[in-house]
Amino acid sequence: MHASAYLTLATFGLLACSQQPPETATATRAPQASTAQQPAPAPFPETFEAGSKGAYEEADEPLATGAWHFQDALIGSSPQDHKSGERAARLRNLGRLSMRFDAAAGVRRITISAAAYGQDGPSTWELWVSRDGGRTYARTGAPVVTSGPGLEPHVFAGLANEPLRLEIRKTSGPKNRLDIDDIVLETAAGPAVAVGTGATGGYFENRNNRQNSASQKATTTTQYPAGAGTGTAQDPNDGNLALGNPSGATSDPANASNYLLVHPEFTIGYNAPRGIPTWVSWHIDKADLGQAPRQNNFRPDAALPRQFYPVTPASYARSGFDKGHNCPSGDRTADLDANSNTFLMTNMVPQAPKNNQQTWAHLEEYGRSQIQRGQEIYVIMGNYGRGGTGSNGFVQTLDQGRVTVPSRIWKVMVILPDGTNDLQRIATDPTVRILAIDTPNDNNTVSPDWKQYLTSVDKIEAATGLDLLSALPRDAQARLQKLVDTGRAE
Repeated sequence: MHASAYLTLATFGLLACSQQPPETATATRAPQASTAQQPAPAPFPETFEAGSKGAYEEADEPLATGAWHFQDALIGSSPQDHKSGERAARLRNLGRLSMRFDAAAGVRRITISAAAYGQDGPSTWELWVSRDGGRTYARTGAPVVTSGPGLEPHVFAGLANEPLRLEIRKTSGPKNRLDIDDIVLETAAGPAVAVGTGATGGYFENRNNRQNSASQKATTTTQYPAGAGTGTAQDPNDGNLALGNPSGATSDPANASNYLLVHPEFTIGYNAPRGIPTWVSWHIDKADLGQAPRQNNFRPDAALPRQFYPVTPASYARSGFDKGHNCPSGDRTADLDANSNTFLMTNMVPQAPKNNQQTWAHLEEYGRSQIQRGQEIYVIMGNYGRGGTGSNGFVQTLDQGRVTVPSRIWKVMVILPDGTNDLQRIATDPTVRILAIDTPNDNNTVSPDWKQYLTSVDKIEAATGLDLLSALPRDAQARLQKLVDTGRAE
């Protein structure tokens, strides 16, 4: 049930909004007649002023910057559409708005303005980015909640050195509609412009050709593009960052010690000066578990800003420390791409071999056993301190000081029966478990029995300075953070 990076096409029925303003059609002008030679695409921003799509049916629409794909979306021009000119894109249900072309390499900043349609309530939406011509997508930044009638700009920074295309995904559906306007893509040289238009072998081109689609998936699986997991989203509450952003990390590359890095499989608060994550947050349920084999393809994370040092497997070579997963390989076995992305080095921390292979391996298996018993789990894992003892003895850093060895490694697991409305249930259901452990990163002393290290969220917060359950109401936080689990299996 974690967010998918493949496109899922569904046709939704008309939305009944008895208490909402009635929807009116977009501008009643005739579509422009096609010509033998289309004009050159205009630089961004995309303002939707050139569009005339007046229905929600899935289709491509030629706009000033290039062709865009509309799914459960249209061009709105009614008084209820909040826009900066005469038109804006309007999304309903779980609508999507996708570029069918690549913007030129070098995009450094994306700004998207959004507002609620008419008097509708809030909508949540996400920005997804493809760096391979629309074959695979990875979410960038955190989900955005848009409410109110005023267009509000949202900025996404530090994105790509290669050509990219965007997809805006409305994720909260179905009752509230969303207006999107003025999509701005900026490079160091000025506004971005389209390159590489036309069919690229992505999902839309291949959806009616199963053999070709399977061949394309095999290709992207072999290449292991960053952030290309393919789990099935069944509950929009099941976000990897649903419990909150523990450190207030941001996607600003200038915030190198607290950089927010989002992959479909997990979300990271990354500390570039330490070369390791401060924390990693993810969700797991039965949809994440399958038969995909362990990929073992450790590699640098191409999604990091260029100015960050790229930690590689060689950074750990002959160090006496394992490349210890935060989000485990075993938690992402639904497909090869999802498993592959757990081997990104941003998901690793130098971990004492006995800690990694015994203590944490046993804890991870325990968590997956709870999933098989009908539970779902929100997990936050992290580390703190400096200096640990591996198989070669005590060290403070690896790779000439570029990778810090932490002294302690911790994990918090929020375990509850699989279902919906998770945050509400976590805050109110007395059967919800809060399992927290804090272990020494010491090969000589660590016990294989993780139950010896049970603690409370309060104590981990005191040691790290993080706010681990910030999405919950304060009274629920105060109650849950004091709990110390028994490690029971039932």
